[in-house]
Amino acid sequence: MTSPAAGTPVVPSYASGTSDTPLLGDTIGANFDRTAAAFGDNDALVEVSTGRRWTYAQLREDVEKLAGGLLAAGVETGDRLGIWAPNMAEWTLVQYATAKIGVVLVNINPSYRTHELEFVLKQAGISTLVAASAFKTSDYEAMIGEVRGNCPDLQRVVIIGSAEWDALAAGGAETDRVAGIQASLTADDPINIQYTSGTTGFPKGATLSHHNILNNGYYVGRLCGYTADDRVCIPVPFYHCFGMVMGNLGCTTNGATMVIPAQGFDPKATLKAVEQERCTSLYGVPTMFIAELNDPEFESYDLSSLRTGIMAGSPCPVEVMKQVVERMGMAEVTICYGMTETSPVSTQTRVDDSLDLRVSTVGRVHPHLEIKVVDPETGRTVPRGEPGEFCTRGYSVMLGYWNQPDKTAEVIDRARWMHTGDLAVMDDEGYVNITGRIKDMVIRGGENVYPREIEEFLYTHPDVLDAQVIGVPDPRYGEELCAWVILREGAAELTAESLREFATGKLAHYKIPRYVLTVEEFPMTVTGKVRKIEMRERSLGLLGLDDAVRNA
Repeated sequence: MTSPAAGTPVVPSYASGTSDTPLLGDTIGANFDRTAAAFGDNDALVEVSTGRRWTYAQLREDVEKLAGGLLAAGVETGDRLGIWAPNMAEWTLVQYATAKIGVVLVNINPSYRTHELEFVLKQAGISTLVAASAFKTSDYEAMIGEVRGNCPDLQRVVIIGSAEWDALAAGGAETDRVAGIQASLTADDPINIQYTSGTTGFPKGATLSHHNILNNGYYVGRLCGYTADDRVCIPVPFYHCFGMVMGNLGCTTNGATMVIPAQGFDPKATLKAVEQERCTSLYGVPTMFIAELNDPEFESYDLSSLRTGIMAGSPCPVEVMKQVVERMGMAEVTICYGMTETSPVSTQTRVDDSLDLRVSTVGRVHPHLEIKVVDPETGRTVPRGEPGEFCTRGYSVMLGYWNQPDKTAEVIDRARWMHTGDLAVMDDEGYVNITGRIKDMVIRGGENVYPREIEEFLYTHPDVLDAQVIGVPDPRYGEELCAWVILREGAAELTAESLREFATGKLAHYKIPRYVLTVEEFPMTVTGKVRKIEMRERSLGLLGLDDAVRNA
């Protein structure tokens, strides 16, 4: 840490979010009922692929019936119910039905295989599993059959579309109990478990309360300016906070409409949904927006209804952001930053922020939250303008990892600060720039190199469509930089030599990647986060660096 000049006051990298709007103190079910009473005739949910649609009054009725059906089947408050399905209306019905009766919804990644499914079923103690019969190449029914005998807590499996599902959805006499149970719940009760896509070992179940996710969805929507006139296209997965909190809860807390373009991400289906449903907001991770912008028929879609939206999930390339504003008409698009453990959003740009701020930062602290940037070694708050670890505190911080107090203690300190593991810099105005993961930082010959800076530079190359930078072992410098690039259609091959020529004079020599690998796609999680640990492992073989690892 550099020392400030004598007499210069040091402004710490700390900010708290003030708001004239108080936090919501109720449960998800009670809040949903209020919205349905206020906007009963408005569209609440539209599933474009099937043509099904619900008004708020109709959705409330179906949610109540499903909640009653779950009670009739023997599901009780506090039980864990897993949902394993792609984006579909039934997912949303289950989300709100479980919230009404205090059943903890466990989101299961649609891409999980049997090993991962069995782990989550056991770790969360799931007693009821609601699942689609299949999705893409995954035969869910067959996979459930393989692991069911190893999961003693699993009492019932309900396949969406089956007779059992129809019976649940029809409700019954137990529906009369729903209101009483809902009234007995508190906002601080756990209501959702989301498993983080751990890069090593098994994932951990972030346990979230009504208060956590209801408020986060509410304030995300407020900062996008949502009203009952907004229609939000949600191509991001429901199993993740982006879909179920920022998407669904962001809509229902503000009376807006949830629009499901397809079960899985499809750029054409997304663009069609925006046009057909006159969506005013569109969500996505950068790779989704890149795919939409590069669709051969992009110019034929009428996107004039778009006003705002959210780009999040991973660092947002400057050039992509500019195109989203200019070519998609999303003049009020915002950037959000957060993590599953914080419900998820901690910072967000505002709709009236300059484009420069929206392409160079992840915004300012969210209402009712605190943020700071600390020295990872000492834990002390660093002065503004200096890098450190991003931490956040407030209503959004999870209750903890399900049944893992030791893992919880590793990330939430005694003062309830959540340590994210992300490197950040806060400027004089309180805007935050995320520069990478502490674990992703590359140390080349004693120089700290942040991959994000180099990735942003690579986007300025006329032939580069997308880029990621990682560190690979090197016997002389400890680590060297390796760039993975996806080239634009028709572009010539990009070599390390041609990249060095392009970068010389623009980047410090130690920041110029020594290796360049041209690929068709990056290894990613379902939510669009690049799996850099996998890229590093694959790079060792592709570059013949296995010996460097052994000799390190």
